[in-house]
Amino acid sequence: MMDEIFWDKLDNLIARAELEIDRPRGSVHPRYPEVIYPLDYGHLLGTKGSDGDPVDIWVGSDPEQRLTGVLCTVDLHKKDVELKLLLGCTAEEIQILRRFHDGHQAAALLVERSDP
Repeated sequence: MMDEIFWDKLDNLIARAELEIDRPRGSVHPRYPEVIYPLDYGHLLGTKGSDGDPVDIWVGSDPEQRLTGVLCTVDLHKKDVELKLLLGCTAEEIQILRRFHDGHQAAALLVERSDP
């Protein structure tokens, strides 16, 4: 029951915000040219994440575009912890994103949505 409320609130947050993709799939990170974005990456306008910026969101290829999970990330280099929403991500895309966030000084934990 509690899980349903969590996912319901996140669905509501996404529905009420405008999605802005500022780093399309295949684009290069503005400060680190060796970092290539494997999926569309952006944020939800009018929201606020733990870093004070809008909530981050990865957008996958599933046409249903349903919230499929959340990545909890820690980055020792930036000294921050963030949540990144996964919208319409397939199982394969989720694994790609986990590898993308797991590095020398960073790691990600997946909280996957289990309801149908």
